Amino acid sequence: MRIKRIRMIGLVAVAALVLAGCGNLKNSSFGANSTSNTTTGSKTTTTTGTTTSDDYEGVIKNGQYRTSKSRGVNVSQNDNVMNLKSFEIGLLDVSKKVFSTDKYVMQEGQYLKSSTVENWLGRYSKSNQSGLNPKDNGKKGETTRNPIYLQQLEEQDYMVQNGSKLSLGGVTIGLGLNSVDYYTKVQYGATYETKISTTELTAQGKKMANKVLQRLRQRSSLKNVPIVLALYKQSSNDSLVGGNMIGYAVSKNGSTSVSDWKSLNWNNYVFPATSESKNAGANNNDESDFSSFKSHVQNFFPNLSGVTANAHYKDKSLSKLSVNITTKFYSETEIISFTQYVSTAAKRYLPSGVPVEITIKSANGDIQSFLARTAKGSSYYTHVFSDQGNN
Repeated sequence: MRIKRIRMIGLVAVAALVLAGCGNLKNSSFGANSTSNTTTGSKTTTTTGTTTSDDYEGVIKNGQYRTSKSRGVNVSQNDNVMNLKSFEIGLLDVSKKVFSTDKYVMQEGQYLKSSTVENWLGRYSKSNQSGLNPKDNGKKGETTRNPIYLQQLEEQDYMVQNGSKLSLGGVTIGLGLNSVDYYTKVQYGATYETKISTTELTAQGKKMANKVLQRLRQRSSLKNVPIVLALYKQSSNDSLVGGNMIGYAVSKNGSTSVSDWKSLNWNNYVFPATSESKNAGANNNDESDFSSFKSHVQNFFPNLSGVTANAHYKDKSLSKLSVNITTKFYSETEIISFTQYVSTAAKRYLPSGVPVEITIKSANGDIQSFLARTAKGSSYYTHVFSDQGNN
């Protein structure tokens, strides 16, 4: 099994979202609309500032954002980039259940190094006794081999202010688990699949999570802080959406095991539904609203390659809608006119009360314009991208 460190645009985008989405630290001198510093010797720590109370501030040290020591370390087998993005976003959402955005600052993982995560993601063997995935039993059959369960592992640190310093207030660890394990019987040979049920991957994930917890508690800096353990079910390579968080548990007071797991009924769907994506859990009204929006837009502007959406649900309720429109436009005036029209159509047809993002891009992938509305908003913010920088 190969382990690789993935540096992708999707991960950079997520980091940018974390930087841009800044929590309102009402009870801290790192508070809203301030540039707050803490100084230890010659080292200065600041936060990224604030935009909304729904997201965390990030940590800047010595003028640079504190990046993760192990972000992107991944078992080299899953090619669905949507998993990489939705894993980190889902991990933030789980963390908000335990570490409130008005009391904590989010810092990228600083305790697990890349080499450590690589070993943990490996199979258990004589040469890698820290491997969390089961040892290779030498079998190649779909149901007889030991699959790779753990695909990725992510750390997020949550800081609180004590006087003039930021100190660690808690840690979240996410375990990304395969629903399909891809493997070859010979090097560079055909790819085969071992499908893993939700029941099985959940059971394996809970066992691995407790092993990770025991290892973290052996570190003096992590001995007593609250640690959140979250399980993420990865979608298959051919899925049009990313996976989803399926459960989490909280370890407090230095405990070295958790048994009180809370299930999460979070799901992602594609609008319109395809043969590969079944939307049995989606609200029919939401899909109908999107269908009306799509038909209206396509009828008015025929030069479109496609209109799709990723619908994110929590407890069977729509929590966010991300719309993607691919055009065949070349004229700047066409893009401006289309963006204006989409804003009007979205306000009329798309579901209200949830955040909506609409990305309009060309067939070669260049983003032409962007529209967004908050859950409480009624109008859309729009921006048309121009090579001349005039818009």
